[in-house]
Amino acid sequence: MISFEYKGKTALVTGANRGIGEAYVNALINAGVKKIYAAARDLNNLEALVKKHPEIIVPVLLDVTKATDIHNLANNITSLDILINNAGIANACSSTADNTVDIARLEMETNYFSPMQLTLAMLPLLKQSTSAAVINVCSIAAISNFPSLGPYSATKAAMHSFTQGLRTDLASENIRVVGVYPGPIDTRMAEGLEMDKPKPEQVALKTFEVLSAGGIDVMPDDFSEQMYAAFLSHPHELEKAFAQMQ
Repeated sequence: MISFEYKGKTALVTGANRGIGEAYVNALINAGVKKIYAAARDLNNLEALVKKHPEIIVPVLLDVTKATDIHNLANNITSLDILINNAGIANACSSTADNTVDIARLEMETNYFSPMQLTLAMLPLLKQSTSAAVINVCSIAAISNFPSLGPYSATKAAMHSFTQGLRTDLASENIRVVGVYPGPIDTRMAEGLEMDKPKPEQVALKTFEVLSAGGIDVMPDDFSEQMYAAFLSHPHELEKAFAQMQ
């Protein structure tokens, strides 16, 4: 597969105001993209990022759970080459907690249905590109359930499955579909975890390294690489490893 060219392209990054999303924006700028639609639920949270590169970054209001926001964005973007579905939420919750169903509904809406709806809304624009990419930020918890994040793991497993289906459906198009499966990263979402956590920049750089090399699955850190290797050895080995981390 030929390498992926970033220069001159237009990208949309959800959850761009902090963490992995902000890291993707910075990495795209360094790669030479022409324009980045940086999406967030509050435009005020994008001010500092826009000030650094006002000629490249276009702040856009997007609550991924609101169909009207997605519709408005799709109508206001004229071209798109790279879609990065990064926005997501996580709540500490087991699969048998009293509020599991409520948490599952909330997280499934944000982590699965919303990026699916956004992707489908952007597909007409992506199909007009001579070389496009959809990057879905999943989690290593998509591969095997992390018990203390039971509902979250299920939403990411759904996103992993959607990524596979999307890849098959778009195989005849000039659109690459990449799944990203990080372990705990040094962001606000993982601030309560006491363990070594790589910086968000590592996730972004590894993603584009894999995309440029023609890859489709990104294990961007040592933890995800080790856990995925355990899964490939035997799926239940990863399940047991995650169970011991509760």
